[in-house]
Amino acid sequence: MSEQEALARLKAAAWLADAKPFFDCLGGDDGATRAVGGIVRDTLLGRAQTTTDIDLATVLRPQEVMERAQAADIRAHPTGLEHGTVTLVAGGVTAEVTTLREDVETFGRHAKVRFGTDWAKDARRRDFTMNALYADAAGALFDPLGGLGDCLARKVKFIGNADNRIAEDRLRVYRYFRFAASHGAQQFDAEALAACARVADNLDQLSAERVGSEMVRLLGLAKIGETLGEMKTCGVLDDIVMSQQTLERLVRYESLGFSPELSGRLALILAGGIEAEKLQDKWRLSNAQINAARSVFQACGDVLFGQVAEVAYRLPEHKFTIAAVASVLGEKDERWLAEHMAQMEQLVPDGFPVSGKDLVRLGYHPGPELGAELKRLEKCWLEAGYGYDKAALLAMARPPEN
Repeated sequence: MSEQEALARLKAAAWLADAKPFFDCLGGDDGATRAVGGIVRDTLLGRAQTTTDIDLATVLRPQEVMERAQAADIRAHPTGLEHGTVTLVAGGVTAEVTTLREDVETFGRHAKVRFGTDWAKDARRRDFTMNALYADAAGALFDPLGGLGDCLARKVKFIGNADNRIAEDRLRVYRYFRFAASHGAQQFDAEALAACARVADNLDQLSAERVGSEMVRLLGLAKIGETLGEMKTCGVLDDIVMSQQTLERLVRYESLGFSPELSGRLALILAGGIEAEKLQDKWRLSNAQINAARSVFQACGDVLFGQVAEVAYRLPEHKFTIAAVASVLGEKDERWLAEHMAQMEQLVPDGFPVSGKDLVRLGYHPGPELGAELKRLEKCWLEAGYGYDKAALLAMARPPEN
């Protein structure tokens, strides 16, 4: 797309109207406050907005932001005053307003900063050139570092020296790869890759929560195979998590024509041999995330052994993911996958038609015998592809022993 088209899109952005109350009370027309970061970048790229939240940068100090907002009857929350951040809410729209900052001393994430009024210095504190783009209240672009070209070319480039940007916060290694996949069409900057490789052995200092948050977001994107390969080559992902076989399986998974799921990708990583508990701890995955991955992985064996109806019954929300992952693990061809996807599509049971109460009416008493018979009948029903109705199943019930 041309720069003219991108700039016209920015001027016509719908979110400018949502941001007007904030611009009005914070001197947006005078250039005191500008939108910054993701909402500007994604508008220029024509990407759909996934949130109504707006990031604003301002020359105003936090206390003045609070006072102006309150005078304009806008709710203000001091969510990060020590970092210069105030959260404002108006008309159901949230704006995170941060005062411009500049470094006094830099030592990783704990750099000493002070509030400033220099937009270029604020821009140089950011990570990538495509994230140092600002827009005023009228949607006019302010580009102090010349990042528009990189943004439109989908080049994810560190601002200035890549080693210096990473030294300020090593999580930027993971952010680089995530952005290369989400915004860079999996194009990679040689300088950035070399800088990431130089610190790969020193990333253990990062918290598992921060790393896991980046990895979960990365694993949720549509196309990441090349990105994972570069992360492996750089040493950012070790062989315990990303063996060559696991990488090849993940590449195969995203080539199947179905939208890859986080649970499917995590299941393929588990299939590489890492224990679920270790993976959960490494990336601080939630119980829901790791349990879904474990269920998908374990169910793949059932599908490969022909127990499709049982999988569709017990894990309906994951049945298509399971079929796709099973095809990868079982090295099945496209025809096999198409057949099993079609089966999964048709297998939509209302629920097992027999209950414990039904067996009580046949003379069973609550207890192990009733439970065993109920389980046996359920197995028969599943093996028949839900082919027996309630009457047929009760006719198949064995008489109670007592």
